[in-house]
Amino acid sequence: MPGPATVGAVDHRSEVREFLTSRRARISPQQIGLRTYGERRRVPGLRREEVARLAGLSIDYYTRLERGNLKGVSETVLEAISQALRLDRGEHDHLFDLARTANPSGARPTRAAVETPVRPELQFMLDAITAAPAFIANNRMDLVAANALAAAMYSVMFHGPGRPVNFSRHIFLDPAAPRFYPDWERAAWTNVAILRREAGRHPRDKRLADLVGELSVRSEAFRELWATHDVRRHYAGMKSFRHPEVGLLELNFQSLELDGDPGLTMTVYTATPGTPTAESLRLLASWAATEEPARLTNSH
Repeated sequence: MPGPATVGAVDHRSEVREFLTSRRARISPQQIGLRTYGERRRVPGLRREEVARLAGLSIDYYTRLERGNLKGVSETVLEAISQALRLDRGEHDHLFDLARTANPSGARPTRAAVETPVRPELQFMLDAITAAPAFIANNRMDLVAANALAAAMYSVMFHGPGRPVNFSRHIFLDPAAPRFYPDWERAAWTNVAILRREAGRHPRDKRLADLVGELSVRSEAFRELWATHDVRRHYAGMKSFRHPEVGLLELNFQSLELDGDPGLTMTVYTATPGTPTAESLRLLASWAATEEPARLTNSH
């Protein structure tokens, strides 16, 4: 069983190697129009020389890159590899983040999650949003601020004493999570894919690495998903929840990175007007008004 030292965002060369290898393995020769004529292949997916040819690189140079050495690699080469491996937007960004980490002198600095309390002005902004759940999380998936409706929606997360509450720990360690997420498998995959992308953006974030290590030790499901090296951009879409008080909620979400507060992202959930979820949100607001607001703090 891998421990924190092997699964955390610590070994940059291993991260590069395993990411590129896993992306190469998922592409079949048939997908690129290569006929194998019954040939027995020793590796799943494409061979290194096939990726190198698609990217217009020498096999020696691509082999060096896939072994984890991205020092000095140009954006043109990264784009060529991205196209050859058919990376989506999140995977493309992850590859570039890994390259920036390998070339710190010329890289645009990444910004780690803030350690200070959330500015009062941000809480004022959340509190001004009264008809929709709205919250702020950091890159370690800690929920660090919320309006009343978001605190009510995620009330199941506040049963334990730990603060700040953490989405990853809730999903993988809380027995109540599969009831809260109707599609728990999807929620779990998305959560890990977001963490993997953040690990590429902030490889020296010790608390992020510690979280990955903790979850890897305590959750087999997390270990298996972390090993896939999937990454995801997570800015808009739809999510479903099964709230213990108001039932099924099918909500649209928009997430925005807060440029003035490095490492923080604000997410707002909205219901489509006229749907059962819109009525359920109104019921949730009424229920929340009768409950003691959940206490959010940045201390553990």
